[in-house]
Amino acid sequence: MPEKLILVATLTAKPGLGDQLGDRLSTLVEPTRGEAGNLGYVLHRARDDGNTWMLYENWRSKEDLDAHFEAPYLQAFLQAAPALLAKEMDLTFFRQIA
Repeated sequence: MPEKLILVATLTAKPGLGDQLGDRLSTLVEPTRGEAGNLGYVLHRARDDGNTWMLYENWRSKEDLDAHFEAPYLQAFLQAAPALLAKEMDLTFFRQIA
């Protein structure tokens, strides 16, 4: 059985573009939740910095996450992201222990 994969993605918008980044990220939520291998996909905004966003993602396997990265809507976001992001996305991968 494949090992579940958790991804925490932190994204920081360029100054003044926090709302735009959030709008773009929000469009990813429903289609991603509909993907066969997705076990959870939750968007968060930092309480003290409106330019900082975090996605908490839970995937059935690495292969399912790889397929997600090929989805047309995510590819469109990734192409638009450099105009919105102050720095590269911070992606941290976890595995569930307990």
